[in-house]
Amino acid sequence: MSHAIHYDISRFSELDIYLFKEGTHAKLYDHLGAHLMEREGRKGTYFAVWAPHARGVYVRGDFNEYNDRSHKLQLRGDGSGIWDGFIEGVEQGTTYKYHIDSEEENANADKADPYAFYAEVAPSSASRVWDIGDYQWNDKTWMRSRCKKNSHKAPISIYEVHLGSWRRKVEEGNRFLTYVEAATALASYLNEMNFTHVELLPITEYPFEGSWGYQVTGYFAPTSRYGTPQEFMQFVDIMHEHGIGVILDWVPSHFVTDGHGLMNFDGTCLYEHKDPRQGYHPEWGSAIFNYDRNEVRAFLISSAMFWLEKYHLDGIRVDAVASMLYLDYAREEGEWVPNEDGTNENKGAVKFLKQLNTSVYDAYDDIMMFAEESTNYPMVSRPVSQGGLGFGYKWNMGWMHDTLKYMKFDPIYRQHHHHHLTFSFVYMYNENYVLPLSHDEVVHMKGSLINKMPGEHSKKFANLRVLFSFIIAHPGKKLLFMGGEFAQFAEWNYKQSLDWHLLEYPDHKGVQTLVKTLNRLYKDEPSLHTGDVEKEGFSWIDENDYQANVISFIRKGAKNRKPIIVVCNFSDKEHTGYQIGLPSKGVYEEIFSSEDILFSGHGSVNTAPIKSVEKECHGRSNMLTINLAPLSVSFFKKVK
Repeated sequence: MSHAIHYDISRFSELDIYLFKEGTHAKLYDHLGAHLMEREGRKGTYFAVWAPHARGVYVRGDFNEYNDRSHKLQLRGDGSGIWDGFIEGVEQGTTYKYHIDSEEENANADKADPYAFYAEVAPSSASRVWDIGDYQWNDKTWMRSRCKKNSHKAPISIYEVHLGSWRRKVEEGNRFLTYVEAATALASYLNEMNFTHVELLPITEYPFEGSWGYQVTGYFAPTSRYGTPQEFMQFVDIMHEHGIGVILDWVPSHFVTDGHGLMNFDGTCLYEHKDPRQGYHPEWGSAIFNYDRNEVRAFLISSAMFWLEKYHLDGIRVDAVASMLYLDYAREEGEWVPNEDGTNENKGAVKFLKQLNTSVYDAYDDIMMFAEESTNYPMVSRPVSQGGLGFGYKWNMGWMHDTLKYMKFDPIYRQHHHHHLTFSFVYMYNENYVLPLSHDEVVHMKGSLINKMPGEHSKKFANLRVLFSFIIAHPGKKLLFMGGEFAQFAEWNYKQSLDWHLLEYPDHKGVQTLVKTLNRLYKDEPSLHTGDVEKEGFSWIDENDYQANVISFIRKGAKNRKPIIVVCNFSDKEHTGYQIGLPSKGVYEEIFSSEDILFSGHGSVNTAPIKSVEKECHGRSNMLTINLAPLSVSFFKKVK
């Protein structure tokens, strides 16, 4: 078969090159990379790669027995630094790399394609020629309606998943589930558990399993560990068929330093800063993108757009935003380069994030952009037009850390740490928040959620039921990492399946039933979700009863919707005859108790409807007298 190379074909217009050099091209995946094409009736593949400082770029692969000199690309004459060419007879599935001829002696010459759609299964590292345009989507109904599913007023309860360890085929050598196997089982489980969205730890191609996907080599390729690009499309399609939105964990903050990756791509620091004080991440041992470079911003924005367009994803969670925003992140004095005015804000990263969010929301106003940002950087989830970064949501890391710190205390000491419980309510509407109980909290010897809870066995479970009930009651969207929903004792281990056998035990099954019930309540009761990001959705009854370890508040929806009264008893003592002020007189019913026997609790203590009394309490003219079980959360709703 002929493998002649031709230079008289291109996928670039003058406008494409202009936008690329300007840093505003958002669909570079249509132009750079490997694309199956025809030239004068002969089939082959068009290759294009950005390597402005290379002396020569060669394509080596299966088709030429990995010869590193036989197929040289041509440097375009438009100053773009792009090398391209069409090679006859290069077919679907062909593996290849770019051989970069550089003046730098220590440069790694063989590089994976930064724009490849598919790759070999790690530890192999070549790219594969692959057509991703032949999948027939079946999700028109979902795509038409997802604006409502992703609305700030919608119930959004996210299940965070690592695909390689959610479930495995233990009977088949402990192998991974494929994308399609995982989708079928996971979609049914998510429906059963009443989750609305699934968030995947990064499935962008990565070499080291132990990085969980956070050290990326392929920003346009779903990892081949679980199947082909089309099989990942089918994964998303199956989720949409079941009414589940799909969120991708995405890492534009840093990238892996493996030789075949982006680092020193053309013999120079092309994607990263040259100065290690700016270009090397001491905490993660990775390279940091140079956001001041136009072509790098275009590369990253194109990656985000790619997943939204080609894979119909419903949201992107941007990892490690804090590390992007601050030049001195994880660095001591003298280890970073301040701005000319001495400040530590990474202005290039700020520009990139604003441009990113503007680009994707202009193209897809029905998706969600999430920032994992752990500092008090202002206006993360406010529009760019108002001076914000433009994200739709921000992870509330402060809530997570404060709440878990509070829950770790034995109830006898909690009265002295009441502020850890209530502080998040002070700022809960400063941003559009997601309340995460994420994978970060159940690894690296931090202990599982159930093992963070104090007390003997039954109290651990009661405390965990309180925590899960509290997150549903607290304003903000919700996120829970897999395994937490059935109180897995072991820390998460990416090498093995979750401990599903624990569901044979009533306490674990009870927690799972609790999460299922809470998610259903969250979806069914507008007062629990429509005011997640609006101040009108919440008011206190009493936040100051620290001696009893009790807080009480009201969640409110639209005016014609009945509010939900929430009472949380974080003490291990029963409070009988406890009085709370009410928004209106009437008959109230306990519609939920975390101590229900359905959840392996000791049973609800307010089984009958309760009539209010016209008496001032908590500054309100009507009150309700209730009983609070130890370590319990109760929801009350007016029925008459």
